[in-house]
Amino acid sequence: MDVYDAIEKRRTIRIYRGKATEEQIRRLLLAGSKAPSGGNSQPWEFIIIDDQKIIDQLSEIKYQLNRQFSPPEGETQKDVENRALSQKKSFDNASIVAVCCSSGQSSGGWLCIENISLTAVAEGLGTGIVSYWGDAKKQAEKLLGIPEDHELVCVLKVGVPGEEGTPRKRRPEFSWLHRNRF
Repeated sequence: MDVYDAIEKRRTIRIYRGKATEEQIRRLLLAGSKAPSGGNSQPWEFIIIDDQKIIDQLSEIKYQLNRQFSPPEGETQKDVENRALSQKKSFDNASIVAVCCSSGQSSGGWLCIENISLTAVAEGLGTGIVSYWGDAKKQAEKLLGIPEDHELVCVLKVGVPGEEGTPRKRRPEFSWLHRNRF
């Protein structure tokens, strides 16, 4: 698949209908490891989770985190609850959950995740990126036994898509571009 096609087709997937093969997962991770990093430090580490109990615990931590949001104007707390529940359910049926950790430069981890996400599209797979912060991030790091000198960058769900994904809303092309000064 052409890289431009992969970029255009990549969507956040929240429903999975099948599992990725071990070979696909290895290709995704290897593609991720080719990402650039400051000083070529390659600061990323991955934990591949296929234990449903741990996946359920990660989804519950994220659910509790998302329930803390105040509803935006025009929405109710029930809307917030429904979105939180939807994200919790999005962990269901993923082949794996790949946890990206970093020892310093989390930006390198994010570049790695983008490589994996684009490669997944080329492999006919889908991904969903999940981030944690504050106490929820500390809970997830403890659950996963992440060492003190590392931090959780994000969690990536991977599987065969059971949906097209939400159409992306984009700002008009180049409306975000500035030259020489803002």
